[in-house]
Amino acid sequence: MARRGGMMSDQLKEEIAKELGFYDTVKQEGWGGIKSRDAGNMVKRALEMAEQNMNQNGRP
Repeated sequence: MARRGGMMSDQLKEEIAKELGFYDTVKQEGWGGIKSRDAGNMVKRALEMAEQNMNQNGRP
């Protein structure tokens, strides 16, 4: 199965990983080393950030 390119930039993923506390795992093992729960929390946080950004820009 081929992997698709991600929607998040590496910089954003690293920022979120640092915020959620598993960036050391990413540095040591790569993105494949994180738990599925951590990956889900990353997506959840990215969606929260996008929603906040939309609200700040006056969009419903």
